[in-house]
Amino acid sequence: MKKNEVEISFEMFPQKEHYKTKSFIKKIKQLYKKKDIKFCSITYGAGGSNKKNTLEIIKNIKKQKIECVPHLACITTKEKDLIKTLKSYKKIGIKKILALRGDIKTNTKTKFINSLDLLTLIKKNFYKNFEVIVTAYPEMHPNTISFEKEVCFVIKKFMFGANKAITQYFYDPDSYFYFVEKVRKYGVEKHIIPGIMPISNVNNLKKKKKKCGANIPKWIYKKLEFCKTDNDIEHIGNDIVIKLCETLIKGGAPGLHFYTLNKLEPTLNILNSLIT
Repeated sequence: MKKNEVEISFEMFPQKEHYKTKSFIKKIKQLYKKKDIKFCSITYGAGGSNKKNTLEIIKNIKKQKIECVPHLACITTKEKDLIKTLKSYKKIGIKKILALRGDIKTNTKTKFINSLDLLTLIKKNFYKNFEVIVTAYPEMHPNTISFEKEVCFVIKKFMFGANKAITQYFYDPDSYFYFVEKVRKYGVEKHIIPGIMPISNVNNLKKKKKKCGANIPKWIYKKLEFCKTDNDIEHIGNDIVIKLCETLIKGGAPGLHFYTLNKLEPTLNILNSLIT
């Protein structure tokens, strides 16, 4: 693809240790210098573990003139705290929010059931302040009981004011194209950007499959199971993901969103092969 042909973005998560913040931001700057990136999304950390230092990190990233999109999960947060956080983001010039339900915990006490409640809150209190990005699951969220309900739920998110969606990662491009086709049949034309997970570790791949429900085709396991070193895995993994990205771009995907797991080299290698 040519530079600027599609929207490229990536996700990172805050470091737990405060002293690692400088090197974390240095990594983000490194990726921005090498590629024309649209934005960087910043998670709460695993299970919402790093809420406290997320705001501080986002402030530091903004100082580097890098567009930052904070994740905002509602299931474990009280309404007054959500509004306080959104006011803080508005004050420092954040323009986009990635609105999520978040991971459910057994001791969760909140009136928010899913991301539609968060969308309602944002649009009611900050209608003109934020572009809202939501998630989509072409291979179904683990809690969804049918594919049709998954499609309908994404359509509802757009009806409730979402501006675009980013999908869970996948390795079968047909699952993405089929999902988008079903959404389009209802007259929804908002961008649905595919999520891309570079492959660098087989065990991590298996763990994440269990947690998020993403399907890992058997042929990928077959290719990876005979690898002797991490370099072999990364090399074959890059080839798999590059071909996936090429197929998505040729098929009309409006962008690519990379789940980096804070490892920049695999994403950089993929982008170097894609961008001409």
